[in-house]
Amino acid sequence: MSTPSKGDGEAAPTPEELREQVEHTREELGMTVEALAAKADVKAQAKEKAAEIKEQAAEKAAVVTDRIREKTAQAARLVKDRAPDPVLDKAANAAAQVRETATRAGHLAAGRAPEPVREKAGSAVTTARGKRVPLLAVAGAFTVLLLLRRGRRRR
Repeated sequence: MSTPSKGDGEAAPTPEELREQVEHTREELGMTVEALAAKADVKAQAKEKAAEIKEQAAEKAAVVTDRIREKTAQAARLVKDRAPDPVLDKAANAAAQVRETATRAGHLAAGRAPEPVREKAGSAVTTARGKRVPLLAVAGAFTVLLLLRRGRRRR
């Protein structure tokens, strides 16, 4: 049993107050230990950092992809606006011939190809159809660049 000392002026803490202080100290010590453990867990920190960098890279890739699509569309519009009608007609005819030839070649290859190759080709076609707009944009830009290059050589 503790009694207050005569010189203190403060009463000694009760057993209940001591228990509360001990519990509070335990909680603080537990939080401190958890914080130290988190700082010492290098593997978890590396995973967090890798996930963060991966997310940033994906965001930047999306931004760059959008910019490329915009620039490609802008270039295609610019070339289409500046190209004379005969050149555009030739490009359209060339595209039609390429489609027709590709269709014939596809039918011929499909008849002679083994089954696993046909399956892979089918999945590639499905993927290409799903991403038709970017493929057509790239093909159009490539065709226009070839036509412009060909036109410059003739000058």
